[in-house]
Amino acid sequence: MPYSFRFRLIPLLLTIALCITGVSLGQWQTRRALEKEQIASRMLQRGQMAALTSGQLAAPDDELAFHRIRLQGHFVAGFPLYLDNRPLHGVAGFYVLMPFKIQDSDQHLLVARGWQPRNPLIRAQMPVLKTPAGSIVLEGIARTNVDRVMQLGGTEKIIPNAILQNLKVADVSRQTGLKLLPFVMEQTSASPDGLQRDWPMPSAGSEKHRAYAFQWYALSLMAVIFFVVTGFSRGKNR
Repeated sequence: MPYSFRFRLIPLLLTIALCITGVSLGQWQTRRALEKEQIASRMLQRGQMAALTSGQLAAPDDELAFHRIRLQGHFVAGFPLYLDNRPLHGVAGFYVLMPFKIQDSDQHLLVARGWQPRNPLIRAQMPVLKTPAGSIVLEGIARTNVDRVMQLGGTEKIIPNAILQNLKVADVSRQTGLKLLPFVMEQTSASPDGLQRDWPMPSAGSEKHRAYAFQWYALSLMAVIFFVVTGFSRGKNR
């Protein structure tokens, strides 16, 4: 019995739309996987280099990202900031950030000191924050920005003890009047402040993105197969 294919315009258009969507999303997930793999390679390479000091922080932001930093100075203890909606191991909490004045300089660096859990009964009630007094040596990892979360509404005012959804270093510098370096440091050195410093890895998850890409490509292929099979089926029935 000869095979015949029955063509229909609407199924063809739907198949083309699904293929374009699936391939586009698959390519996007593939690019995300490549970005994270490049970040992992850069983190490994720069993590093996000697820690940068205050005189070496004038390079462009992308050249400083993921470098180890070692600075001496003191915290501006009266200006803690709290980034909301930053869970850790499934527990709701905040990132605690604070300006750090670099010794023998008028420059400051915004330091992500660590993570603390949220009070389950009173969200805005923070535990007493222990801040080292006087000059200390601080070590950490340079990050070009702080991870952002979805934000509804306008930008919050940056004042001491403010609870924020997101922040930009430039906004902190403008609203506080402090001369801030244009990046953030995630503190890694130990400190008796009760904060946790189990920072999320920005390079994690490349395998997940590749798995999503495979699913989107497979959806495109299945759409083509379904169109062809149903076309022959309609032709046979006719």
